[in-house]
Amino acid sequence: MISENYIKKYDSNNYEETGFLFPIDAVGADEINIIRKDFELAEAELSDDPKRLSLLRSYPANLLPSFDRLIRNENLIAAASTILGPDLMVWSSGMFIKEANSPKIVTWHQDLTYWGLDDEEETTCWVALSKANEASGCMKFIPGSHKEKIVPHLDTFDDNNLLSRGQEISVEVDEKKSVLIELEAGQASMHHGHLFHASGPNKTNDRRIGCAIRYIKPSMKQLTGDLSLVTLVSGVDNYGHFTISDRPNGRLNNQDFELCSRDAEIKRKVLYSGVDSTKGKRY
Repeated sequence: MISENYIKKYDSNNYEETGFLFPIDAVGADEINIIRKDFELAEAELSDDPKRLSLLRSYPANLLPSFDRLIRNENLIAAASTILGPDLMVWSSGMFIKEANSPKIVTWHQDLTYWGLDDEEETTCWVALSKANEASGCMKFIPGSHKEKIVPHLDTFDDNNLLSRGQEISVEVDEKKSVLIELEAGQASMHHGHLFHASGPNKTNDRRIGCAIRYIKPSMKQLTGDLSLVTLVSGVDNYGHFTISDRPNGRLNNQDFELCSRDAEIKRKVLYSGVDSTKGKRY
């Protein structure tokens, strides 16, 4: 059961004004190490199967019971519920990985730009599986920028950009106003889908690993009419706008891979609308 004091803690943060809050103490050091080891073992097991490895990184909560438990974590649910209410779905839970001493970056962007959703009733809880600081390429936010709604973006498809289309905000961003979102492993941040955010390269000797859990209200829907795959993690769905997934049938289960593969076709259609999807980096 979620404690009243925990909910009040998040109510006291000015998310509506800034568009973000951090840190959220999601899980302890021992538990996050177990989750990380499980994921990295799965990566090793799928190293000779690039298609399934890609699905693992896009759908960890549908393929690994440890990540299914993570997206249902009561501390993350408490934080997201203060913004969206008690009925919550996870639209996706993709991994963002910067290898040790990697030049990979994430340019300034807004999450909801290409997701094809009909509203902004979404918040992302970004969970650090490894230490995220300035040296390792942690996220940085522009406070209040979520009030800008969606601004123009440019698709770069840059090899060093971790985003699906290498998308980048094409209006001026005042980086002097940015706030570094430094997290210990097991902590999380939460941000609005319109918030300007970015991250730099990883200059450390450890991987920088994060899981971006995208919580939405069940009232949301895909503008294309597709019933994309989601997980109901709190409350009820009174709308039927999505395909509701069950918990994973096991660890790296064949049936779960087939389900994720079918949804990846929908995600590719949505995320790469109007461009060549073979250039994309996700799904």
